[in-house]
Amino acid sequence: MPEFQRICLVHYHEIGLKGHNRSVFEKRLVKNVEGLLGDFPVVTIHRISGRLCVFLKEGTSYQTMVDAAEIIRTVPGVARVSSGYKCPRSLESMGQAAISALGEAGEFATFKVAARRNHTNFETNSMEMNRLVGAVLCEAFPEKGVKMKDPDVVVGVEVVENAAYVYARSVRGIGGLPVGSAGRVVCLLSSGIDSPVACWRMARRGAVCIGVHFSGRPQTSDASEWLVDDIAHVLEGSGCIARVYVVPFGDYQREISLLVPPSLRIIMYRRLMFKVAQQIAAREGAGALVTGESLGQVASQTLENIRATDAAVDMPVFRPLIGTDKIEIIDMAQQLGTFEISSQDAPDCCTLFMPRAPETHAKLDDVLAAEAKLPLDEWLEELLQKVEIHDYRCAAYKPRKKAQAAQ
Repeated sequence: MPEFQRICLVHYHEIGLKGHNRSVFEKRLVKNVEGLLGDFPVVTIHRISGRLCVFLKEGTSYQTMVDAAEIIRTVPGVARVSSGYKCPRSLESMGQAAISALGEAGEFATFKVAARRNHTNFETNSMEMNRLVGAVLCEAFPEKGVKMKDPDVVVGVEVVENAAYVYARSVRGIGGLPVGSAGRVVCLLSSGIDSPVACWRMARRGAVCIGVHFSGRPQTSDASEWLVDDIAHVLEGSGCIARVYVVPFGDYQREISLLVPPSLRIIMYRRLMFKVAQQIAAREGAGALVTGESLGQVASQTLENIRATDAAVDMPVFRPLIGTDKIEIIDMAQQLGTFEISSQDAPDCCTLFMPRAPETHAKLDDVLAAEAKLPLDEWLEELLQKVEIHDYRCAAYKPRKKAQAAQ
């Protein structure tokens, strides 16, 4: 049987609805996929007929192709990845490629052929290709059955201008829009379960995410920083985070705990965090802040306290998890791959100097009166001088000159 070049066909959905600026989104997706496949034997990536086609070097193994597809499927903007072959535009070649592709599809009992002719200069129409390629497969796999509705495997055959693409293994992607197609955001990133999921959801909407982690250091150990680094490496695997600013915050929490009423400590901590994050957003050219809060009854999640915290800044604050419950967030964290990391215990600023009875329905006037006693401008300047920057692989990100100078 002849050897054909292995490919990964990248299907997208939402990008295909973009009309006249669709090519901008497609080019962004190509760059993002290229950036994550640097260790794979990729010849080139082309845009073809509403798809991206990743061409792998001749002799690439099946396992390498599968590994590449598993990375591609995690990239925001990808709806599905199909692994198969490029072959000549002849029915004989397509039949042989279909046998090879179906033979690598794993365990199955039923199949069907779904052919598509993208150029009418190929004489055989789609229905006839279904019949002819299907007959070849029935002869090659006599113990398998043909099932037109909900088969175990669909063998795809796509005829384009100068070649045909044949595939059987197909895995679902995460959808959304390519990272870098919707501007920059700064995500408040803890080592907990919620905030990494919030960051990931913003990346799926096309945002370049820049994390800010507030460490309890030097009042606590730096354990949370190591966990956030592990989380960032998970997000980096799909190009969903560009860099993380680590802010040693413990001493300032201690000062706040000594100067404001205990019930307002949490709101004061968060207001100062937001002010720092807003300054970092200005450095990075980001348009919004992102947090992992959902609506609830703990101190940071009531409507009154959210309002009191948001009033500390004059830029939008996005909460992509606001309407989700903890079970839903855990499911997403498990899908993302951060749940086990976030489940590890580590002292951080969230548990430092916590009051026994935090205010859950704060009045903004009371918050502002208590905050007036704090040297916020001085603290803000000090904190920004102390930030530590960690960069991660994100093809859609280029540091701005001001952000570079701050390092």
